[in-house]
Amino acid sequence: MADVLKKVPVREQDPQVRATNFDEVCLGYNKEEAMEEASRCLNCKNAKCVQGCPVSINIPGFIHEVKEGNFEEAYKVISESSALPAICGRVCPQESQCEGKCIRGIKGEAVSIGKLERFVADWARENGMKPAPAAQKNGKKVAVIGSGPSGLTCAGDLAKLGYDVTIFEALHEAGGVLVYGIPEFRLPKLDVVAKEVENVKALGVKIETNVIIGRSITIDELMEEEGFEAVFIGSGAGLPMFMGIPGETAKGVFSANEYLTRNNLMKAFREDYDTPIVRGKKVAVVGGGNVAMDAARTALRLGAEVHIVYRRSEAELPARAEEVHHAKEEGVIFDLLTNPTEILVNEEDAVAGMKCVRMELGEPDASGRRRPVAIPGSEFVLDVDTVIMSLGTSPNPLISSTTIGLDTNKRKCIIADEETGKTSKDGVYAGGDAVTGAATVILAMGAGKAAAKGIHEFLSNK
Repeated sequence: MADVLKKVPVREQDPQVRATNFDEVCLGYNKEEAMEEASRCLNCKNAKCVQGCPVSINIPGFIHEVKEGNFEEAYKVISESSALPAICGRVCPQESQCEGKCIRGIKGEAVSIGKLERFVADWARENGMKPAPAAQKNGKKVAVIGSGPSGLTCAGDLAKLGYDVTIFEALHEAGGVLVYGIPEFRLPKLDVVAKEVENVKALGVKIETNVIIGRSITIDELMEEEGFEAVFIGSGAGLPMFMGIPGETAKGVFSANEYLTRNNLMKAFREDYDTPIVRGKKVAVVGGGNVAMDAARTALRLGAEVHIVYRRSEAELPARAEEVHHAKEEGVIFDLLTNPTEILVNEEDAVAGMKCVRMELGEPDASGRRRPVAIPGSEFVLDVDTVIMSLGTSPNPLISSTTIGLDTNKRKCIIADEETGKTSKDGVYAGGDAVTGAATVILAMGAGKAAAKGIHEFLSNK
């Protein structure tokens, strides 16, 4: 009999093999493995895992159905709360959310909630299941800006309530950060993202691509001329940050945002696509978050020796432990307690190395983490020909600057109520990275869900 204190192991591609391809790393559970893992759930009456889920999925409910082999019912339970289960099952930080609250995890390993959610969603897709559309329309139009996780969630929830919803997407393909920001080996685009976007469309949601709100049309025009009674802004945070050190404008310096977008959405990793990208032989990725791991593991697959350069220690790395573990397995080199001071440039205005200094941890700063302090005399040059800056992103100010009466904070984030998504402009709601700055997919989904509820209340009382 299996040890109930330990998770059923999940199959993965061999590290040496996967480091050379863009196929999905994690292979997921089969039926027998999923049912065995589900049987570890204690089916708590006061389920703390649900409290840890930003979209409040009935986790014990769907896991019970998996345990009994009722995968169709399990999908129906998840679909009541989430429009993107195959995505969440792959990219959510479950260890700090639902699984972090799992009672089974006190004396053993938490139930693999994320892997079970992924199994159910994949089973539903492979068996042609679709979420049920609204019984009837209520005749009210709502516009959603951005087709990322917050926009798709808000649109899906509103469509279920009978609203006529149109999503406006600036890029040529729907999915937002799900298609341009997360690599194929973590989140397959055709098999997973495109299929979940289709599920949202099956609810009756219309998606118009290549529409840049603030340039193609403004929010005020949508409301005053196009008849939309409410607008949700889920435009994300796509404006990259840089360090401001010498040499950052050289050829071969990328933001992680551009690097991943070229590879994912523009398929620069494929020889038959005319969207070239510098394929460096030695690449430095500056930063320690999930996006930094994604950029590093992408560069590795393009044939480079890759260094993660991070100014704090491993204990402070903000990336998920699973992503750090996978990067190490694949051969990414971690230069920790290291900070860049200058990018060296050759006569062709290209990267010729990166000056760095060793760091040590001093007193805690405002974030509670110990502040890194440079060690005098520890300067050295890292031999690299490509530098990818992964220091976070902020919202593009185009929407806020072209919308009358929409308040933002000093970081250009839209100010919105956390529980309803309501902004300073009547009928306009916002959520996700456009409000919080760069965060996680599931938190953006939670914000989209809250805003859909807020919009419904606003339009019901109008």
